[in-house]
Amino acid sequence: QVQLVESGGGLVQAGGSLRLSCAASGSAFSIGDMGWYRHAPGKQRELVASITSSGTTNLADSVKGRFTISRDNAKNTVYLQMNSLQPEDTAVYYCNAKARLTVYWYNYWGQGTQVTVSS
Repeated sequence: QVQLVESGGGLVQAGGSLRLSCAASGSAFSIGDMGWYRHAPGKQRELVASITSSGTTNLADSVKGRFTISRDNAKNTVYLQMNSLQPEDTAVYYCNAKARLTVYWYNYWGQGTQVTVSS
């Protein structure tokens, strides 16, 4: 099994910044793609950013130029640096990771961390 533990959410004023972290732990696994999704009230969960094990990134159009995703493979940790936050960024942010246990790949989710941006 793999556990994803998120940290870094909170309340910030519009224009402010937050940095989310997500650390994967467990045994006998290797991590593939990692990413961040968000779920705002009344909306569908959406992909915010993803990063491959080799560092190729993908960001949603709504966050390009404001958010940056990165990872530390030695620590099995992915980060989301969020700058110029806007009220529409308010949501629960979930970490996602694809991990291989023996020969099979599985999809894992963190517990979610609340990000609230006040106007």
